[in-house]
This record gives sequence, structure tokens and C-alpha cells, in this order.
Amino acid sequence: MASSPTHPRLVIFDCDGVLVNTEERANRVLSDWLTTAGHVASYEDCRRLYSGRSMKSVQAEIEEAGHVLGFDLTERWYAAIGDIFGAGVEAIPHVELVLDALRERDVAWCVASSAKVDKMHLTLGSTGLLPHFHSVLYSATMVERGKPFPDLFLHAATEMGFQPRDCVVIEDSVPGSRAGVAAGMQVYSYHADPHSDRDALAAAGGILFDDMRDLPRLLFG
Repeated sequence: MASSPTHPRLVIFDCDGVLVNTEERANRVLSDWLTTAGHVASYEDCRRLYSGRSMKSVQAEIEEAGHVLGFDLTERWYAAIGDIFGAGVEAIPHVELVLDALRERDVAWCVASSAKVDKMHLTLGSTGLLPHFHSVLYSATMVERGKPFPDLFLHAATEMGFQPRDCVVIEDSVPGSRAGVAAGMQVYSYHADPHSDRDALAAAGGILFDDMRDLPRLLFG
């Protein structure tokens, strides 16, 4: 586990499941598509296996196991993104209190997500959070390897002008938690969702918490 800075200078947020509550909707659609294509995957399977990952990596894993979906998952996903996330997405409870605490301490923040920037604009926009993040959105499409590799978090830190030791990551997925640890950053793993695999998050190296109101205390003491 990376050592936490005395006071973080940059907080890197994942988006889905950390800032916006999209995981249930996303994984029910994914389960339906995969099962219809003959690769039977329940909603629970998708939550456990694919949360926090890019659609490109999901399709690659499925096809490496010997099943051809018959469509480009990333292309289909982004063609339907307006229908999937265009309305009814809610912000994670109390996340704006975290932003207020960071602002009071002059701590920078950004988002590093497996999603494309257009999707982040859509979901953050529908929750009213986009003004907090519109110029500091980093996507796995910007790097060679997505989560669980560290590339995206390292890219975000570099673009924001900080060393990994000065950064912390807020994640809710096992691949994302692993990526943050691999980047040399302290990871705080949010597990309020009842489908979260708390044991796997802890094994990945994250410090667990289940209420955003607790995060400022964890970050600053």
C-alpha cells in the first residue's frame, strides 16, 4: 500500500459509483446485451467482473475466453449512451460536501474514469456536478492501458502537475483500487453500494469507507 501524504495536494475521483450513481443502470444494460449475444452474464456477474473497466477491455476479455459478441461493445455503448444515462442519474450522496472540504483547504481535484469524456459530461451534467469538474476530466481513452493498470492515474497527476506521492484516489471498484495502488497513490475505496466486494477492495489496498461525509476526516484527520 502506498503511503498517504500528510495532506493530499490532489484528489483524483473515479466517476461512476463515486460521483454519480450509474452502476446499477449500466450493469443491467450490459447484462442484457451480453446475455442476448449468447455470453450469459447476470447483473451480479457484471457488477463483480466488469465494474470500473472500459468496454474495450470487457470485450477483449470475453473474446479471449472464446466468445465472439458479434458487435463492437464500445461503439454500441456510446451510441446508446444518451438513452442509458440521459435522465434520472443522481449524484452520490454528500459528494459536494467533500468538494467543499477540498476547496476550503485549497486542495486540487480531478476525475480519472474508464468512461469517455462525452459520457462524463452527460452524467455529471445531469446531476449538476459538471461545473466542478468540466476542465479536469481524464479518460482511459487518453492512455494505452486502462484500469487496473496505473496509466490513467499517472496521466491525470502529470496533467494536473503533481507527483504520485502527493495524490490520493477515490474509487469504488477493485480494478480502480488496484490501479491507484499501482500508481503509488493512497486509495480510499467507497463501498456504500450493497453489491460492492468489500473484501476484494480491501485486498486491493484501499482504505474502506461507506459514507462520503467521512472522507474529509480520512483525508485530513
